[in-house]
Amino acid sequence: MGLPMALRLLEAGYDIDGFDVVDASKDAFVKAGGKWLDGFENVDVDVVFAMLPGGAEMKRFYVDEQKLFSKLKPNTLIVDCSTADPYDALGLYEQAKNQGLRFLSAPVSGGVVGASGGTLTFMVGGDAEDFSTALPLLELMGKKIFHAGGAGAGQSVKICNNMLLAVQMIGTCEAFALGDALGLDARVLSEIMSASSGSNWTLQVYNPYPGLMDTAPASRDYEGGFSVRLMLKDLSLAMGSMERVEAKMSLGSKAFEIYHKHFDNGFADKDFSHILTSLKR
Repeated sequence: MGLPMALRLLEAGYDIDGFDVVDASKDAFVKAGGKWLDGFENVDVDVVFAMLPGGAEMKRFYVDEQKLFSKLKPNTLIVDCSTADPYDALGLYEQAKNQGLRFLSAPVSGGVVGASGGTLTFMVGGDAEDFSTALPLLELMGKKIFHAGGAGAGQSVKICNNMLLAVQMIGTCEAFALGDALGLDARVLSEIMSASSGSNWTLQVYNPYPGLMDTAPASRDYEGGFSVRLMLKDLSLAMGSMERVEAKMSLGSKAFEIYHKHFDNGFADKDFSHILTSLKR
């Protein structure tokens, strides 16, 4: 997701220094006019955007291995768009502050499609002044930008949202599976549900039934979207938060169980809407 986000900033005329572990991303970034970083020793930027897989990678990037915090000039604003445990984000915020830096946790919703189209939703946690500084840049990459509250609040909102998304996707897929068993035309069923009380984001934007929506991963053999691996990671974060605050979420826990089984069955790298295939079987 970092590549299309960076490309939108380049298109707006900003000078961008970039890095990615994926060679194809490097080629596309440089072709679009970005400057490639071979390391982080001489980074001289005003704002850092990072899109990392999770909390462990964030700690390695900022503190343990690349040690980016120690290499940035004072007052640099870091906008981290990864999804992690809220307490990990809070810890990094405090470490950044102690080193004279500014830090926002700004996880996103919308997937690769949203990143490419500039329609992401940003859920930002951190100081209000830093949010105001980042807002013009976020508006180039997203359609809806929310200041969720103080440090870690963006992560808290994100794991609540993705837990709901997982439950929503499973429910939508179960409806299609039942419709198939009843002999219904999936396109007709989708059209009617989208106009009825069952309407939801997965039906209208990310339809899990193959062939109904060209832009959805389901129409590309469930490739190139938000993987089962990542959904399971986010559900794991939700489970951890539940335990920490002693909450009980029956549907969230069941969604974690269902996606864990799908992961174990060998579908870790398929889009999370691929859960439809196991429900149909």
